[in-house]
Amino acid sequence: MKREGDELLKLTSYVTISKYREKTLKSIGDEVKIPTVIAKDSGIRTNHISKVLSELKSKEIVECINEEARKGRLYRLTDTGKDILDSIQEGDE
Repeated sequence: MKREGDELLKLTSYVTISKYREKTLKSIGDEVKIPTVIAKDSGIRTNHISKVLSELKSKEIVECINEEARKGRLYRLTDTGKDILDSIQEGDE
């Protein structure tokens, strides 16, 4: 599901106002990662990553592909998440 225009701008803004959310998106990128790896890559403590991932999941920016797992949950960006990351990285150049 692709989101266009204003909706994408609002979500991009939602991500960029939080360094934690932005770093989490950049850490995941095109990969599938578990929270501890995201935490290590981004330099953010794991307990913060868990909260950030649940915020991003509620906005359909990331998805968990093995929801039933208690440990080692795998996260990846949704199409919307990838669009947001592209837009953030364009701004970084």
